[in-house]
Amino acid sequence: MTVSIKRLLKNADKPSHDARKLHPFYRGKIEIIPKCRIRDFNDFAIWYTPGVASVCKDIQAVPELAYQYTNKWNTIAIVTDGTRVLGLGDIGPEAGLPVMEGKSLLFKYLGGVDAVPICLGTRDQQKIIDTVKILQPSFGGINLEDIEQPKCFPILKTLRKECSIPVWHDDQQGTALVTLAGLINALKIVNKKINAVRIVLVGAGSANICFANLVMSYGANPAHIVMVDHKGILTRERTNIQVTHPDKWALCQVTNGEQRSGGIPEALDGADVVIALSAPGPGIIKPEWIKKMADKAIVFACANPVPEIWPWEASAAGAYVVATGRSDFPNQVNNSLGFPGVFRGTLDVRAQTITNEMCIAASIELAQCIKPSALKPTRILPPMDDCDVPPRLAVAVGMKAQQQKIAGHKISAEKIYRDAKTIIARSRAITTTMMKKRLIK
Repeated sequence: MTVSIKRLLKNADKPSHDARKLHPFYRGKIEIIPKCRIRDFNDFAIWYTPGVASVCKDIQAVPELAYQYTNKWNTIAIVTDGTRVLGLGDIGPEAGLPVMEGKSLLFKYLGGVDAVPICLGTRDQQKIIDTVKILQPSFGGINLEDIEQPKCFPILKTLRKECSIPVWHDDQQGTALVTLAGLINALKIVNKKINAVRIVLVGAGSANICFANLVMSYGANPAHIVMVDHKGILTRERTNIQVTHPDKWALCQVTNGEQRSGGIPEALDGADVVIALSAPGPGIIKPEWIKKMADKAIVFACANPVPEIWPWEASAAGAYVVATGRSDFPNQVNNSLGFPGVFRGTLDVRAQTITNEMCIAASIELAQCIKPSALKPTRILPPMDDCDVPPRLAVAVGMKAQQQKIAGHKISAEKIYRDAKTIIARSRAITTTMMKKRLIK
């Protein structure tokens, strides 16, 4: 092993090493702080009893006033049962809590959204549905997270149908829209068309199933898509999943026009694109398989915490554009680029749900956050610290919701953008100020 590869592997392990030291140091990453002035203790008579009683009466008479009188308008719940956390699998709700806190941190810092982690002590599909529905009065939206398939699909479908507030599953819609944005720009670089390329999806979990449906809606040819799960390529012969995995079975009917069989190497032969959202690597995808892909191949190896193939291995094997889900490698394709802005726009126009059309609008806008002249194989998406991305996505989502007539508020694009910039700047300024004043050690 060369010295440079040893250094790359050491650097790749550094975030995990630092996380084990800093999480116990801070004893968690988030907290609740007041947003109102407290001049002296007499103000508690306004914020609590007796003054708050008049506010309660107003909301009792007109429940919609909760959006004006409380933080409901800007508060969501991050709900998980801990059965599909990152690439770690079924680790339970307690072990999933650090991830949900991290998600909450990103929501606030990147999107100005107050997000409350809720890790449920049940794996029962109906109990999860019932719990989310019961929680609705306290929240303006719900972000489902790290719930195993196949139950994640009916949970999302049921809640989107039966809840009065928007519900989405970030592992489905969030990952899919950012992946689509990355693919849109990667195809520009290699000068290939979405309706002509052959796409291989390694992993048939919630993320890739949702991506398959989204990319087909965007214009990909279903017959040119080949999906591979842990048992091999999906074909119409896989009747054993018809009842247990209906969403996966539905894709068996429309994808893989050649009805290829085998596994990942057979699927990748001659492919233009591989989108891997499967198990942590390395070694899930081998360099010799990349060599058999088409000229100027696009490789997205997005498993966390370790990609299915190291990016330098994919590049050495001939891949032209290589992306991962990690921030410490070039071309991070991660849903953190999507969910803060999507929920910012959804909450601001008070959308009833988050549709596929809203997700595609966000994908297109995210791709356009980089000027065509700035695109290159190592830069297909803006970095997470591009402060213009969440407001632009908020506008795209908010305007699409209004076009689809599912928004409670009619707001101009200019106001959505301006308000998003203001609330996000405030969130970041709070953290910066607390660091400067040593209130954060």
